[in-house]
Amino acid sequence: MTSVSKHPAKTRSRERADATRRGLLYALPDWVMIVALFFVPIVLLIVMACSRWSLMGGNRGWNFPDNFIEVFNHPLLGQSIVFTLEYTVIVTIFLLVLGLGLALMVQESSRWNNVLRTCFLLPSATGLASASLLFYALYSPQVGPVTKILSFFGLMDEGGSVLATGQSALWATIIVIVWRFSGYYMLLMMIGLQSIPGDLYEAARMDGAGTWRIFRSITLPLMKPTIVMCLVYCVTGSILAFDQFFILTKGGPNNATMTVVQLIYNFAFDSKKDLGMAAALSLVVLVALMIINSIQMRGMRDNTK
Repeated sequence: MTSVSKHPAKTRSRERADATRRGLLYALPDWVMIVALFFVPIVLLIVMACSRWSLMGGNRGWNFPDNFIEVFNHPLLGQSIVFTLEYTVIVTIFLLVLGLGLALMVQESSRWNNVLRTCFLLPSATGLASASLLFYALYSPQVGPVTKILSFFGLMDEGGSVLATGQSALWATIIVIVWRFSGYYMLLMMIGLQSIPGDLYEAARMDGAGTWRIFRSITLPLMKPTIVMCLVYCVTGSILAFDQFFILTKGGPNNATMTVVQLIYNFAFDSKKDLGMAAALSLVVLVALMIINSIQMRGMRDNTK
């Protein structure tokens, strides 16, 4: 005779508890990695930001809020923030517009579009440091062709350098970033375009809508989540820009291309050799990024309602 449990509610509760324990056990490696690679560095960053911590001497005791006062009083902080924001705005506009334009151009499957898609994506396989070194050689007055071409058309003095002034160095760096990342953003935009049902386009054409009206009334509204996601990626990456400026200009000429992250590097390893000031500025950048990204993510949620 089969025995029937007299307490089915307790049995179900025990099964749910066992399932919860198994789930927590499966998630344990992820939590260990999150704690080790995120929370511990954040705690260490806060401790360093509030301490007198030199590069060679290590921790010499608590000095809060001296590091933050020195950072906010530093003469290059305001200039680096303005330049970083200027660079971020310009790069974001170029990458989003160009990425969407390329995606619209190659979204149809054909032989030539496949070739174009591959050509646009090839620079994305190049590391940012490698791309910066490549363009550093191209911009070189000694071996690069760019200076000679600009001199031929009268746009630059012969023997001059593209990286000699702040504005020309800014646009030279923007060209590197657009060349390197436009294919990547094209790919992200293509994923968003392919998620739009084709029936909407067919119905709009049957109603007599033109290309611009379809783009404005169907493509753009349904692409908002993808565009906001690309915006988050682009803004975050641009604010944290370092490799391209370190390789091409090292913050020059005359600190005209000094980014906030470059200033953090200078605090830690160059002029100050003060890890406390570098950590203090890093903490400020982290808080600013959290605020900016939260605003962007809120906009993404509002657009998807």
